[in-house]
Amino acid sequence: MKTRITEMLGIQHPVIQGGMHHVGFAELAAAVSNAGGLGIITGLTQGTPEKLANEIARCREMTDKPFGVNLTFLPSLTPPDYPGLIQAIIDGGVKVVETAGNNPAQWLPILKQHNIKVIHKCTSVRHALKAEAIGCDAVSVDGFECGGHPGEDDVPNFILLPRAADELTIPFVASGGMADGRSLVAALALGAEGINMGTRFIVTKEAPVHENVKQAILAASELDTRLVMRPLRNTERVLTNPSVERLLQKEAALGNDIKFDDIAAEVAGVYPKVMHNGDMDAGAWSCGMVAGLIHDQPTVQQLIDTIMAEAKTIIQQRLSGFIN
Repeated sequence: MKTRITEMLGIQHPVIQGGMHHVGFAELAAAVSNAGGLGIITGLTQGTPEKLANEIARCREMTDKPFGVNLTFLPSLTPPDYPGLIQAIIDGGVKVVETAGNNPAQWLPILKQHNIKVIHKCTSVRHALKAEAIGCDAVSVDGFECGGHPGEDDVPNFILLPRAADELTIPFVASGGMADGRSLVAALALGAEGINMGTRFIVTKEAPVHENVKQAILAASELDTRLVMRPLRNTERVLTNPSVERLLQKEAALGNDIKFDDIAAEVAGVYPKVMHNGDMDAGAWSCGMVAGLIHDQPTVQQLIDTIMAEAKTIIQQRLSGFIN
């Protein structure tokens, strides 16, 4: 399948694996790239330029296909070594960077200088237009369904994607609620040039996370996510568990007086405990509503092959059958 995204990134299928904290390691990124999509290493999970360089090198050993690195720009009193991380990306020959969080404008010149394509994650049309204006090559439009941070506008993809298509000239991919061939065809119909999947890729054979995580997603329905940190305007969609429910009780009790320190026990340092140790009550961890569409644990190759075959069947048979 050829779209502006496949042409821009040099990939076979318009399927991107989004950056995920303590999930986006070389094993998963390489598997996605080898299957014809674009795999993504999560830069901040590595933490230091040296570790990121090693992870890029590991990925290079596993695939000769294009892959990218996610860099999330966060406000912090002690920010990560972003210049060093970007240099590791440049030195590693990576040609695609998925940015998220704060405006990446200050980092674009050096990325552009080295012919690196930048895809910025956005949860609103206004942010997508800003990304286009500052020179991003593409955007990932994240609807309200998405795991992680859906923004504060609460606009689902059935509205957000065509609105983005109305306004943008650069290509965009759909993120949030993407799981199968139906998702891909729907996204294309609404104006996207491909899909970005996070939660769906967690439940694959190659995803380097504890089996408890995969089983928790398989057992979940579309009703089992919760929105936390709304009072702090840092909303995150997570899979419910006892720790998450305790967090929500704190938010309800403290109201507008809540501070991050009040919920730090439920959200700080959680991902290694969950993703690597399988402690499912360690705290809040990102998961999309798409959990309700995930019922098996295929290999990445099987997943992408199935998505593409299903999309082709829908386009050539079901949809064409509606035309007189």
